[in-house]
Amino acid sequence: MKFAERFMVELKGCKWTQKELAKKLQIDESNLTKWKKGENIPSLSVFFDLCKLLDVSADYLLGLTD
Repeated sequence: MKFAERFMVELKGCKWTQKELAKKLQIDESNLTKWKKGENIPSLSVFFDLCKLLDVSADYLLGLTD
Protein backbone atom coordinates (compact mmCIF):
# COMPACT_ATOMS: atom_id res chain seq x y z
CA MET A 1 0.00 0.00 0.00
CA LYS A 2 1.16 3.50 -0.77
CA PHE A 3 1.11 6.46 1.60
CA ALA A 4 -2.10 7.85 0.05
CA GLU A 5 -3.97 4.58 0.59
CA ARG A 6 -2.81 4.17 4.17
CA PHE A 7 -3.49 7.82 4.94
CA MET A 8 -7.07 7.48 3.69
CA VAL A 9 -7.62 4.39 5.85
CA GLU A 10 -6.27 6.14 8.93
CA LEU A 11 -8.22 9.31 8.19
CA LYS A 12 -11.49 7.35 8.06
CA GLY A 13 -10.77 5.87 11.49
CA CYS A 14 -9.57 9.16 12.92
CA LYS A 15 -11.54 10.92 15.64
CA TRP A 16 -11.13 14.27 13.87
CA THR A 17 -12.63 15.66 10.69
CA GLN A 18 -10.31 16.52 7.85
CA LYS A 19 -10.69 20.19 8.75
CA GLU A 20 -9.83 19.55 12.41
CA LEU A 21 -6.80 17.46 11.50
CA ALA A 22 -5.53 20.18 9.16
CA LYS A 23 -5.90 22.72 11.96
CA LYS A 24 -4.00 20.50 14.40
CA LEU A 25 -1.21 20.11 11.82
CA GLN A 26 -1.29 23.86 11.10
CA ILE A 27 -1.69 23.32 7.38
CA ASP A 28 -4.33 24.08 4.78
CA GLU A 29 -7.03 21.45 4.37
CA SER A 30 -6.24 21.26 0.64
CA ASN A 31 -2.95 19.56 1.56
CA LEU A 32 -4.87 16.63 3.04
CA THR A 33 -6.90 16.34 -0.14
CA LYS A 34 -3.70 16.22 -2.20
CA TRP A 35 -2.28 13.52 0.08
CA LYS A 36 -5.44 11.43 -0.33
CA LYS A 37 -5.19 11.73 -4.12
CA GLY A 38 -1.50 10.84 -4.11
CA GLU A 39 -0.62 14.22 -5.64
CA ASN A 40 1.66 15.25 -2.80
CA ILE A 41 3.14 14.02 0.47
CA PRO A 42 3.67 15.90 3.74
CA SER A 43 6.91 17.57 4.66
CA LEU A 44 9.03 15.67 7.15
CA SER A 45 8.02 17.82 10.12
CA VAL A 46 4.31 17.57 9.28
CA PHE A 47 4.68 13.84 8.64
CA PHE A 48 6.18 13.40 12.11
CA ASP A 49 3.25 15.28 13.69
CA LEU A 50 0.76 13.33 11.57
CA CYS A 51 2.15 10.01 12.84
CA LYS A 52 1.83 11.20 16.43
CA LEU A 53 -1.72 12.46 15.96
CA LEU A 54 -2.88 9.30 14.20
CA ASP A 55 -0.89 7.12 16.62
CA VAL A 56 0.74 5.14 13.82
CA SER A 57 4.36 4.50 12.93
CA ALA A 58 6.08 6.26 10.07
CA ASP A 59 7.00 2.85 8.64
CA TYR A 60 3.33 1.88 8.54
CA LEU A 61 2.20 5.06 6.77
CA LEU A 62 5.03 4.69 4.26
CA GLY A 63 4.03 1.10 3.56
CA LEU A 64 7.23 -0.43 4.92
CA THR A 65 5.42 -2.50 7.57
CA ASP A 66 1.91 -3.77 8.18
